[in-house]
Amino acid sequence: MEKLCKIRDIQRGIMEFEQQFVERYGICLNEGMALCSIFKSENKRLTSGEIGELLGLAHSNTSKVLASIEKKELVKRTLGKADKRQMYFSLTGKGEKLLSSIKCEEMIFREVISQNVNL
Repeated sequence: MEKLCKIRDIQRGIMEFEQQFVERYGICLNEGMALCSIFKSENKRLTSGEIGELLGLAHSNTSKVLASIEKKELVKRTLGKADKRQMYFSLTGKGEKLLSSIKCEEMIFREVISQNVNL
């Protein structure tokens, strides 16, 4: 029972961190992680399937995340050259600027977690 309660506390801490993250940067954690995944990819572009796999999201959730960051003009989609059915997502200048401004200092995360979790 104690471990389950600690997991609940960690989840609460992450939810609070995400709320602060949204307020500060205007994107949720999944959107931020999608931007980071694209940025760190070898070709600076990924398919929706690759993004979903990296984030551990179902196809429908991946589509929602991508639609949201595309609407915010943080990513752009392009057709594949070899296969026109394949869509690739890459960061826009606005997306790169936002990503470079994100500072998830360990202290902020630790403060939120320590307020919610008694490890």
